[in-house]
Amino acid sequence: MNKILTYFKESYKELLEKVTWPTWSELQQSTMIVLVATLLTTALIWVMDLGTNKLLSIIYNMMS
Repeated sequence: MNKILTYFKESYKELLEKVTWPTWSELQQSTMIVLVATLLTTALIWVMDLGTNKLLSIIYNMMS
């Protein structure tokens, strides 16, 4: 039990004293980067899905 308490005390101390928190502008910049990357990835997957759907439709129509 003592080891668990020591772990939590040291974790709390590290969180308050050793962690470098980002500034508000750094946080906003990082958020924008993640948002843009998410939108680009979503668009890429949508285009790939649309292309695959069209290609398979052509193949299925040729077979029937």
